[in-house]
Formats: sequence, C-alpha cells, structure tokens
Amino acid sequence: VQLQAYGGGLVQAGGSLRLSCTASGRTFSSYDLGWFRQAPGKEREFVGVISSGGTRQTYADSLKGRFTILRDNAKNTVYLEMNSLKYEDTAVYYCAATTLFQPTIATRYPYWGQGTLVTVSS
Repeated sequence: VQLQAYGGGLVQAGGSLRLSCTASGRTFSSYDLGWFRQAPGKEREFVGVISSGGTRQTYADSLKGRFTILRDNAKNTVYLEMNSLKYEDTAVYYCAATTLFQPTIATRYPYWGQGTLVTVSS
C-alpha cells in the first residue's frame, strides 16, 4: 500500500489542524493506520493508531484529548484532527500502515507516507 499525507502548514498556538492521509490499493481496510511525528533533533514518536475497522483508537498519553484519529475506508483516507495545538507539536507528521501487532511501535509499520510538516507558532 502507498500512503500520502497532506494538510500540514503553519498554525498559531491554540489553533486546530486536520491532516489527511490517502492510500492506494484495495486492501486499505485491512490495515491499522498509525500517525507518528518527528520534531527537529528528536526521535520519531507515536501519536496514535486506529484499527482496521475504525472501532478502536489508541493515543500517546500526552496527546489524549487533543488529537483524534478517524478513518473513512470508502475513501481510503485516515485523518488526524489536532486541537489546542502547542508549539511543541511542531513536527513532521507521518502516516503509516500495518497488519502487525504492537502498532504503537514505529518498527512494526512496513508502509509509510512521506510526511507533512506542521509548524505551530507561539
């Protein structure tokens, strides 16, 4: 499966942004879809994941309540809605797909999008 993330940009602190990630292929609904981010000079970190059927989401503890992941299997698209953005949310955001267990770990994802930059101004 090929993934393409988009929707990043510049947003003021306290604002909201929605990222999208579209996928090619007929088996989109078979994959758990995760979001990760990587800030300058830092390691890639887990943001959240949504199950293949869209019924279960898991988020990084630090982001619960501000970030929401949704998916539309009919459109082969997964979304990351980000609210109350903070300066420290500035990062390149990646979507990824997996059918493996432990989807909170980046190395469990064989398929990655190219990333989209989110910059939060303070």
